[in-house]
Order: sequence, then C-alpha cells, then structure tokens
Amino acid sequence: MNLPLPFSDIILPGHDGHPELPPEMHHLSGLLDMSADEVLAAFKKSQVHDFVRLIDQLKTAGNPLKALLDQLAPLGLLPVAPNDLKALFLDLHEHVMGHPVWRHPFFLRFFEGRVTPAQARSFAVNYFNQIKNTRQCVALALGRFHGLKERRHGQASERVSELTQIVLAQLIADEYGVSTHEVSGYPGMAQLFGSTTHIVMYRQLFEGLGIPFEQQDVPLLNGVADNVLTQRLLAGDPAFTPLEALASVGLGMEWGVPEFFTLLLGGMIRLSWKANLPLTQHHLQVLTAHVKYDVLHAISVVLATSFHCQTKEDVASIKNATNMLMASRYGMMSDLYRHVFADECPLLGEIDLEERYKISDGRIVSALRKARQTSDPASLADPLSYARHPLPFVLTA
Repeated sequence: MNLPLPFSDIILPGHDGHPELPPEMHHLSGLLDMSADEVLAAFKKSQVHDFVRLIDQLKTAGNPLKALLDQLAPLGLLPVAPNDLKALFLDLHEHVMGHPVWRHPFFLRFFEGRVTPAQARSFAVNYFNQIKNTRQCVALALGRFHGLKERRHGQASERVSELTQIVLAQLIADEYGVSTHEVSGYPGMAQLFGSTTHIVMYRQLFEGLGIPFEQQDVPLLNGVADNVLTQRLLAGDPAFTPLEALASVGLGMEWGVPEFFTLLLGGMIRLSWKANLPLTQHHLQVLTAHVKYDVLHAISVVLATSFHCQTKEDVASIKNATNMLMASRYGMMSDLYRHVFADECPLLGEIDLEERYKISDGRIVSALRKARQTSDPASLADPLSYARHPLPFVLTA
C-alpha cells in the first residue's frame, strides 16, 4: 500500500533550489515563489486559454459538441456563434475575476503563511460550514429549469432546459462524489454513503490539522451564515430569475474558487514547514481537487449560461447576480478575518469599490433580512447579534 508522503518528501527542488510542487498536485509548480497577484493573473490567463480553445473547436466540422448543439437548430434555436460566445465569456470572466474578493486580505495573509496552527484550525472548522451548504445551492438552481417556466427558446426550450439540467447535475455529482451506474453494478449502501464527497475530503484536512471528529462541526459565524443564505436565495428564491440562479452557482462560484483555494494551499504548505505539521497530499486533496474540477465546471456552466443570455439586459442581470454573490463572500471572509486573527480588515464598503460591482437593486437586501429571521438560533455562533450584523452589500447611489 502506497501511503501519502509528507510535504518534505513530495515538494521537489527546482533548478534554482526553490521548492516545486509535483505536477499531480498542482499545475503551478512554482506556486511557492509566486505572489498572490501572480497567482490570480495565472488563473485568469489559463481560464481564458482553456475556454477560447474549446470555443475555437466549435468551428471545426465533426466536433462532437458542435454536432450536439447543431441538433437544436431545426427546433428553432439559433446556431452557436463561436465569436459571439467568446466575446460573452471574455466580458463576464473579466467582470468576475476583477472583483476584489479574490484578493481579500484573508487570502493574502494566509497565502503568505502569516497564520498559526490554532488560527488554521479555527478557519478550517468555520469555513467548513460554507463547504457543507454550497452544493445544495446547485441543486436549488437545477430545480429552476422545468417545463412550466418561461419558454424563451420556443420549441427548443425543453431541450435547452434539459442541457442546462445536465450541466448542473454533473456539478452536483462531482460535489457529492457519485456517478451513474448500471442497475447490476449499483453500489451497496456502505459504498454509496461512503462516497468521496468534497465534505469527506475536507474532513481529511481536519485529520492533517489534528482536529478530532467531535470538534469539526461548529455553529455558523454571522458572515458565514449570510453567505450561505445569499447563495441559497439567489439559487432558489422566486425573487431571482433562473438566469440569475444559474449565474450564481456557475460564474459566481466556479471561476474564482480554484484561485483562492490555491492561495489556501500555499498557506497550508508554508504552515506545515513552519509548525512542523505532517500534512500530505491526502490531507490537502480538497484544495487541489477544486482546482482540477472547477476548471471543467466553469467551462460547462458558461456554455449553459450562453443558452439563456440573449440580450444586453441578460448580461447586466448576470453581472448583478455575481456582484451579490461576491459581495457576500467578501463579507464572509472579513468576518472570518476578524474571528480567526482577532483583527479587523476593511469591509467592502470601506474600500474604493468600482461602481460596476455595486448592487443595482435591493431585492437581495430585503430577501436576506427576511431569511435571517428564519434561521435556527441554535445553528448560529452568536444568534443575539445576527439580526444587527451589517449587511455585506454595497448598493449603487
């Protein structure tokens, strides 16, 4: 049996003596010599490259994805125009990846290794509450695409809805660690309930940090609770459209996660050196798996989103939905910064936030206030202060 090796054995020296990550662990082998800004730039570049390459393949006769999409033309769906799809992607990608949440002070401090083992454990158990709830939002969004919703594509509406459901269902399957099976090969109950989900991988991180099982589940901090509710509202509340739901679980979640999980990975490696923690690839699998899976997720979701994005107003709606989600994530990370480091960092409304990232309507404000009232006090770390906790959104004037 090959056991995972400690970092002192798996990080290889580079040609200049600097440590390198093995390729099976991360594609940025020189991660530990990069700045946070360089990491962000590398992900933006690689994501654009991967998506543009896929879209350019749609111009090739015999491409299986092109053949699948061309089947919808007789039903009245306009053929996918690769250049238009590329322009849509570049516009939305630049908008999402330019948001300051991906350079939040928490991620920067953690990546630099300015964290103690106790602080890393505090972060891990409190961020776990976000991990537990995120994938449920994808299921909520999937349920928004049904036969009774507005038929914007005429006769092709059912097929477009079906393709969207398939994309979201694959995201859910990857999150839960399950796949399709023949009836004869269906797993037993022990195997089914023991699927390698992202939650299971996250508990592997607890193992490496020395957090006992009975201490891994804690009440939600106010900022984490707000982010969980915001994600759920955007994905499932009728106040928001199916397109906004799709944007929130797709573009708003999938594009930035590989970047900041990479920052967390670098911080964990530096902490393992500094504190002599015997962390292994097995322990940090949740951080590296997100990097690999979410690149594929991001490409598939933006293709599905393009089916439903027909006007300039649709593009503006997508950007507004991602703004809500990213503002909420920024608020969560600020609350985690305060809790983990016993220190303050500027809130989103206290930095020079570009006008394009401010929320253009108040739906999420009223929806979140209402949702707070339905939260079980026993699930919250500080239920008495939750109603008064500052909302994370910055509204346009």
